[in-house]
Amino acid sequence: MTPTSRRLLLAAPFAIAAAGGVGFYTALQRQRSGAYNPRGVPSALLGQAPPAFSLPPLPESGVEAFGAEDLRGLGRPVLVNFWASWCVPCIIEHPQLMKLSREGVPVFGIAYKDKAPDSLQFIRRHGNPFHRLAQDVPGRVAIDWGVYGVPESYLLDSQGIIRWRYAGPITDEVLEQDLRILLRRHA
Repeated sequence: MTPTSRRLLLAAPFAIAAAGGVGFYTALQRQRSGAYNPRGVPSALLGQAPPAFSLPPLPESGVEAFGAEDLRGLGRPVLVNFWASWCVPCIIEHPQLMKLSREGVPVFGIAYKDKAPDSLQFIRRHGNPFHRLAQDVPGRVAIDWGVYGVPESYLLDSQGIIRWRYAGPITDEVLEQDLRILLRRHA
């Protein structure tokens, strides 16, 4: 081995460590400025209308089902929330959905891969924040939306265009720091 190749071989770990450090520093700077969200999940649907769908209602819920057409031109933002009774984080976010509903924000719910009696028991126990409520038992609509898991929420603007996606429970912090700002912006 030549002296030049030895130097290159010794320098390689330092170059890799330096590149990792620069990447880490950049991520920290972007997170500090608000341009980077480590929990954010990219969505191909941002800036577009939701995919075409029509779902059946949740029986005995007393709330109408909905489809893609019902999300267009409402004149105000709407939150579409994929949830399930078996989802523990859905219990964590439920008080925030109730708060939004009481404040007049239309929350449209889609019960994802859930049995109707279980979904009904969940909303009877925790309250029903949903202006419209449908069920996606096979999960096909969720696949079209790009849902990774529940809970997952999408904010649509007053024209029915998807402006925000959040994978995970909407906590008080997410509600105050992200969602309320977007609701005002897209009102």
